[in-house]
Amino acid sequence: MTIVASGSAMSSAAPAGQGVGPLLRAWRQRRRVSQLELALRADSSARHISFIETGRSRPSEEMVLRLAEHLEVPVRERNALLLAAGYAPHYPETSLDDPALGALREGLERLIRGYEPYPALVVDAMYDVVTANRGITMLLDGVPESLLVPPLNAMRLTLHPEGLAPRIRNLREWRGHLLAQMERQIALHRSARLRALYEEVAAYPVPQGAVEDEPAKDVPYFALPMRVEHEGRVLSFVSSISTFNTPMDVTVAELAIETFLPADPSTVKYLHSMLG
Repeated sequence: MTIVASGSAMSSAAPAGQGVGPLLRAWRQRRRVSQLELALRADSSARHISFIETGRSRPSEEMVLRLAEHLEVPVRERNALLLAAGYAPHYPETSLDDPALGALREGLERLIRGYEPYPALVVDAMYDVVTANRGITMLLDGVPESLLVPPLNAMRLTLHPEGLAPRIRNLREWRGHLLAQMERQIALHRSARLRALYEEVAAYPVPQGAVEDEPAKDVPYFALPMRVEHEGRVLSFVSSISTFNTPMDVTVAELAIETFLPADPSTVKYLHSMLG
């Protein structure tokens, strides 16, 4: 699979007409930070933070960005804070088709190809697949074409009763892990689109006849594995997710690279025999 264009993944967190003060207060409370603690971090005073939150004082653009940094506000939401304060967005949102991101696209393609024969993919904030390698393509063998129409969505592909779900041998565990991951993202981004996706996939029924088996007793799993059947064999993977450090673009900030590491020797051997 190759990189495809990805649209805006998240809606702005700033309600129409709401000033920056209540938004900053909501982020501070979400992070469970007191006004005094935030003031110390941002080299300000608790009085000034209080005035900002109540609308008695308008923060400078620099102060908005400083507070957002110390509150670990996602990049897209930092733009929303700036808009609410009356400033222009600070972080661009560049399409993946833009020549400016050519080096990024090439690097991502090279990275996941280099991970073969093990599965790897890149998703955006809505879990739409931006690019994937042959390991992922192999796992999707037999999935109906209706689920493979771009943009592919990793959550739908995994949890849909006609997708990978019937083949996942620890579906209840893996499904719970994925839904909890989405819940954390919703709490962080407050995206209506992501909430709608969550409600859709959470409502998928568990496929009838889904097999739930126990992991091999002789394999010391160090993380929850996904055990998925492929051509009569059960393959085991543990998942790792990577993001970019200090992103300066909304699109880049919302990309995640997920790699699936074989969790047992038989999976390693099988993947090398198929794709090596």
